[in-house]
Amino acid sequence: MGVKSITTLLLLGLAVLSFVSKGMAQAEDIAVAADIAVVVSSSNPATTLSLGDLRKIFAGVKRSWPGGLPIKLVTRGAGCPERVALLKLLAMSEGEYKQYWTSQVFRGEADAEPLIVPSVGIQKEALNLFPGAISLVSVRDVKPGMKVIKIDGQMPGAAGYPLR
Repeated sequence: MGVKSITTLLLLGLAVLSFVSKGMAQAEDIAVAADIAVVVSSSNPATTLSLGDLRKIFAGVKRSWPGGLPIKLVTRGAGCPERVALLKLLAMSEGEYKQYWTSQVFRGEADAEPLIVPSVGIQKEALNLFPGAISLVSVRDVKPGMKVIKIDGQMPGAAGYPLR
């Protein structure tokens, strides 16, 4: 095998390796973009939650942050990726979720259903308006002023992050 053949094989190998690594990087970028971040107001002292506590919060069972600040649930409407993640977190369908909150309010176990907002911009405003607010937002839509909370010690994009 001549020098020219070896050089051609090495260049071909490098091209294949570059293609594979670009594909892997794109797959990682897609996985990170598909993650759903848990966000609170930047003034909220919380930095991490367990997945169990997150479920309790979005089910309305846990109603205040440590220190007594009331939790305000801010959600997106049906069909949004954040809503899909919420329903998956609570293991409910959209109909079950609506019925659940109607029952909570009717029995006096909740003052109101979670606030439903139509856009990420209004989500951000709600986080600023309600110091105890918590919401789910697609990682690609996280805005300045939204503080991302770790779930089980993991940030979005980490292997094993539970909200996708």
